[in-house]
Amino acid sequence: MSNSLLPEQALAAGHWVKLICGASNQDLPAIEDLCGIYALAGVDCIDVAADGAVAAAARRGMAWAAERGAMQPWLMVSLSDGADPHFRKAWFDPERCPPECPRPCQRVCPALAIGERGAVLQQRCYGCGRCLPVCPLGLIEERNHQLAPEAVAPLLAELRPEAVEIHTRPGRGRAFTDRLAQVKASGLVFKRLAVSCGLEDLVGPGAPGALADELWGRFMALRALGFRPLWQLDGRPMSGDLGAGSAHAAVRLLRELRAIAPPGPLQLAGGTNATSLAQVRRQGLRPAVAGVAFGGVARRLLQPLLQRAQERGTGLLADRELVAEALAMARSLLDPWRTQDGANP
Repeated sequence: MSNSLLPEQALAAGHWVKLICGASNQDLPAIEDLCGIYALAGVDCIDVAADGAVAAAARRGMAWAAERGAMQPWLMVSLSDGADPHFRKAWFDPERCPPECPRPCQRVCPALAIGERGAVLQQRCYGCGRCLPVCPLGLIEERNHQLAPEAVAPLLAELRPEAVEIHTRPGRGRAFTDRLAQVKASGLVFKRLAVSCGLEDLVGPGAPGALADELWGRFMALRALGFRPLWQLDGRPMSGDLGAGSAHAAVRLLRELRAIAPPGPLQLAGGTNATSLAQVRRQGLRPAVAGVAFGGVARRLLQPLLQRAQERGTGLLADRELVAEALAMARSLLDPWRTQDGANP
């Protein structure tokens, strides 16, 4: 079933589901297909890179779904207040690769962004970093992609998203405030300003409290400019497609922060997959969580169908047989969050 709640209602009811297309993902055909299928399946929000062509592809997919009766999800644009793994791409010179190399980089790439003997397909790479440690000769490097401060306001004014997300890290309060001012300068009124942060830079028993202090600082900056917060608890970034174990970090973060986080809905991300809700329920955390964001697991779920459509010389949304199969798969991931009890977080 597609979602019958408006996005804000879904947040309040604990049934919010977001699709993360990837803050560095620029694979336009795949983005259009993913957005079409997941919008028809009932996501409340679609999170994309701060890129005009990417936003246009997402809007085309959402329009396709709307023509088939889907409610319109929010379009969210992702930004960062500094260096962040979500905003990077892998790069290497294939001329330096020895002919006998077994290419482990190609085997571990979840985005199929590394060809048989070619370089990284930049439009597909979304910065997971799994290729970096496996290269036998250490030839792969990461290159960060950040939006210049002066470009933020005009780009947002052009794209007109319903929501914005800022990826932040502990110790970057000033950089966050600066980025927030750039968002405010767009002149747009946003439904929510999401803040994505985890424990990557904090260790020890006091880490959750230190992260909560950081989030309270972000909360004060948000409220000063009239933004309504949404807290994205990024447990284990870009790992949801690795298996059930990756979901533990996000659920643990929810458990540790639920009583000390600032006001606003708490949403799981980072390692989330089909096992996340079961873990939440087993630990009695269902009333504390507004919903979930699915990234790598949602994209990888439909990847075989995207490839089959490509082999047939068409897009997924143009193939009625594949659309039915894709929709059933997407709903299998989303529907448990729709049908199991939630609560006002």
